[in-house]
Amino acid sequence: MAKGFGGFPGGGNMQALLQQAQKMQRDMQVAQTQAEAFEAEGSVGGGAVRIKVNGKYEVVAVDIKPEAIDPSSKDILEDMIKSAANEAVAKVRSNTDAMLSKVTGGMSLPGM
Repeated sequence: MAKGFGGFPGGGNMQALLQQAQKMQRDMQVAQTQAEAFEAEGSVGGGAVRIKVNGKYEVVAVDIKPEAIDPSSKDILEDMIKSAANEAVAKVRSNTDAMLSKVTGGMSLPGM
C-alpha cells in the first residue's frame, strides 16, 4: 500500500491541495482587509452632494453644499443624496469584486 495522507494512496497530492487551499484562504483574508480599507466617493450635481462610503459599505462622510439646500427642492436634494450614495456603493462593490477576483482567479464563491 502506498504511503499518503491518512493512509490513502496519492496523499502527497492531498497535502499539496490542502496547502494551496490554506494559501488561498490567507490571500482572501488579505484581499478582504484591503477591500474594507478602500473608500469611494459618489458625487452629483457638480459636487453639490458628495458621499463617501468605505469598503464595509458604511457611509463615512456626507457633504452638502449650502446652495443645494433649498426647502422648496427637498425632493431633489433627497434624490441627489440617494444617487451619490448609490454611486459610491457601486464603486466599493466594483473594487471589492476586483480584489477578490484576483485571489479566486475569477471564480465566484458563495457569500463573497
